Amino acid sequence: MKPPVHRLLQRFSEKYGPIFSLRYGSSRVVVITSLSLVQESFTGTNDVILSSRPLQLTAKYVGYNHTTVGTAPYGDHWRNLRRIFSLEILSSNRLTSFLYIRKDEIRRMLTRLSRDAHSDDDGSRFTHVELEPLLSDLTFNNIVRLMVAGKRYYGDDVDNKEEQSGSRSSYMISPCIVAPIIQEITCRRDKDGNTMVTHLLSLQQQEPDYYSDITIKGLMMAMTNLLKHPQVLEKARLEIDEKIGEDRLIDEPDLAELPYLQNVVSETFRLFPVAPLLVPRTPTKDMKIGGYDVPRDTIVLVNAWAIHRDPKLWDDPERFVPERCNNVGGSENYANKLMPFGNGRRICPGAGLGQRIVTQALGSLIQCFDWENVKGEEIDMTESTGLGMHKMDPLRAMCRPRPIMAKLLI
Repeated sequence: MKPPVHRLLQRFSEKYGPIFSLRYGSSRVVVITSLSLVQESFTGTNDVILSSRPLQLTAKYVGYNHTTVGTAPYGDHWRNLRRIFSLEILSSNRLTSFLYIRKDEIRRMLTRLSRDAHSDDDGSRFTHVELEPLLSDLTFNNIVRLMVAGKRYYGDDVDNKEEQSGSRSSYMISPCIVAPIIQEITCRRDKDGNTMVTHLLSLQQQEPDYYSDITIKGLMMAMTNLLKHPQVLEKARLEIDEKIGEDRLIDEPDLAELPYLQNVVSETFRLFPVAPLLVPRTPTKDMKIGGYDVPRDTIVLVNAWAIHRDPKLWDDPERFVPERCNNVGGSENYANKLMPFGNGRRICPGAGLGQRIVTQALGSLIQCFDWENVKGEEIDMTESTGLGMHKMDPLRAMCRPRPIMAKLLI
């Protein structure tokens, strides 16, 4: 099984069909590479049967013995966690109440980028920048301020560098990195009560991995596609200038008025879903998928990457075409064919938050800076190994502040 596995499994599906089985050691694995079979699997009774997780060693040792919302088997404990996430942490009202955090982090990112662009001259020339550190800090501080600690832990303007407890390049905040932050909050529990930890400290159930992957990967790949397709970048910029203008920064409520920007994000997630293979499921009892017997405890994998590039579903599926998102109506609805955050009742709980941050941050970068490829460099789209399918080569670009940045800095 040589990586990238999602491409290998796509080739298997071309040879053996849209559903086939493998053996991973002693474990039976069923791989689905068909939209119709996915819809059959994750609707009605089948969705209930197929809503559990395999009991894997990673989930045991990293996921607190299969007790987090992402790793827990389907049952009362998972339903209770999901209810808490839906009502207490990621509800629409709660996300709206923390809009000021997302706006502040985006403004800090823009200011830092503008400062870097002015480091060598007056900002009139294009400057070489690396985007990954900026987007990582944006993501992690949103996570830690909103979900965990109520304050910033990453970035150049953090006073105590010792508090930067983890590597930004890890693409996730792991439990061992979060532990010292939780310990600090436990000591000041009575002072700050408006974060995830102080809300749910007694449960010790933090699951920030989802949100970091969604946001960093979404922004990195969206910017990559815009740099590769300057005509799309220009169209998105014209929409923002026309609808928002150049006197104020784009705000989250403005996103509903920017359909093309939303299309750019959706098309990015089509070509580059958060995880090319959805998080594995396992049936709690024997079931049938596509007329085939799938025994209890089988590991079921959905190759979302392959489905998102299926020529039976998409015209010219390898091309980045945001305009295709305008195709609405019936079973051909664009959204009905997408599963970048999973499917069924185990869909990623951070999808809404990730979508908001990615869209607003991307719009802000387009609104506030001119962008170009680094001269003489082709953008390398080679994928890294692992579940997240990140770019192997970190994204570099040339940027120049637009006039709106001078107003924002004032």
